[in-house]
Amino acid sequence: MTHGHPSGAGPVPAGPYTTPHGAPAGVAPELAHPFPRQHTTEPAAVEPAPEETSAAPTKPGRDRYFDFLRAVALFRVVLYHLMGWAWLPVVFPSMGVMFALAGNLMARSLKRPAVQVVRSRMRRLLPPLWLMGAIGVTAMVLQGWGPDADGHPGWWWFHLVYWILPLSDPPYGEGLPGVHGILAENWAADFAGPLWYIRAYLWYVLLSPLLLRALRALPWVTLLAPLALSAALHFGYLELPGERFPSALTDFSTFGACWILGMAHQEGILKRLPRYIVPSVAPVIAALGLWYAFREGFKTGYDLDSIPFAQAVWSFATVLLLLHLSPSWTDWPSWLRRWDKAITLLNSRAVTIYLWHNVCIVVAATLWDQLWGFDVLYENVPWLLESSWPVLALAWVLIGSCIVWFGWMEDVAAKRRPQLWPDGSKSSRPRAGAHRS
Repeated sequence: MTHGHPSGAGPVPAGPYTTPHGAPAGVAPELAHPFPRQHTTEPAAVEPAPEETSAAPTKPGRDRYFDFLRAVALFRVVLYHLMGWAWLPVVFPSMGVMFALAGNLMARSLKRPAVQVVRSRMRRLLPPLWLMGAIGVTAMVLQGWGPDADGHPGWWWFHLVYWILPLSDPPYGEGLPGVHGILAENWAADFAGPLWYIRAYLWYVLLSPLLLRALRALPWVTLLAPLALSAALHFGYLELPGERFPSALTDFSTFGACWILGMAHQEGILKRLPRYIVPSVAPVIAALGLWYAFREGFKTGYDLDSIPFAQAVWSFATVLLLLHLSPSWTDWPSWLRRWDKAITLLNSRAVTIYLWHNVCIVVAATLWDQLWGFDVLYENVPWLLESSWPVLALAWVLIGSCIVWFGWMEDVAAKRRPQLWPDGSKSSRPRAGAHRS
């Protein structure tokens, strides 16, 4: 799935990058899940940096294997949202992986009082969203979005509360004009696209104390319950009115098993199984999910995000295998050491990257399209102008600028000394004794 909402609406283009001559260059937001529903698979997903995370790459207690998975998931999310390749979520289901890692971290944190842990998680998650909302909502209002936009002024004001506490998808200004040469039309839909993940993550955090109790009491029932719920929703055995609640329930059922798998790994439940069980069973489960996806017409433009049940089954099986393999690196293997700073940076700024990557893709594609106006390029290297790879490189440059401009809010939220580029280098590491929550 790209993370377009697993609600059944396929991936939502993050401002499709199409050249003036119709040559598609990409942009199909995987993370795009604008309200009311536009899921793109995987993800990003993205949870706040682990509480014990220090910029220092070898901090005791860190599992570098999980850091590696999180970094790969983030990179794949950006790649999918630009390229729109339906096979990418199959090769690596980023959203399922991200939710599993977050569930693992949450279970470890819940060794402390539940209220304290939930409050800490919310404090780390919400301030980066508030900063994004302050910028994005202000820009939407300046472009004419306001109380009369939806025909219900009272509800408009009420729904803005979801930018503060995203228990449901925050609203956005649909159909707003772009900014010539910088932003494509309807940019707000791409801007708000990743917010479905923040809403889903918040609900998982709130429910985690209950889920952990259920997991300890009835481990396999708890693990499989989200998959059963996904099947009931997908095959029409359970139908709910409206859009907001079904959307939230679809997300929970699609990735809930992955979140609970992460908790089960932390609790040692998976280790109690004979070593041959997971390698024997997981491929069969994965094959079932993939078979159903192809049966439902899986292809580019109609991917795993458009088939929530297939996404749920495939993600569950893949995450189960990845957690089974879990080598628990306390330091990098030799073949990964050269990527230490990049992986550390991606982990330190996971929320910022996830929140801002979609709009960076839109800006990069819009800027790149301006080059069609230069005859010398159009006549001599049209293949270059049609390529998505330069757009991807430019998007990462813009994402890097967002890390500098907005990433410090993650440090503020975690009560750390703000840093511009926390890649684990000596200059970026907090002073000894710096306060961490």
